[in-house]
Amino acid sequence: MKTALMILLAIASVIMIISVLLQSSNSDGLSGSIAGGAEQLFGKKKSRGYEAILSKITVVSAVLFIGLSLAIVALF
Repeated sequence: MKTALMILLAIASVIMIISVLLQSSNSDGLSGSIAGGAEQLFGKKKSRGYEAILSKITVVSAVLFIGLSLAIVALF
């Protein structure tokens, strides 16, 4: 049981690392922080496509990572 949970935890962590690294950066540097503040509130949302899929994968793998970590600690 412990080995299976550890393997699932390793898989979830690798998926989370890959999905975070594949996401594009939202930082525009100093000019983006001065001039682009309104675009963060009212700008385009990337609700479809590649970015949305990566965002959902990141959230699901993070929830699995936390849940499996807590399960391992609680059970063993």
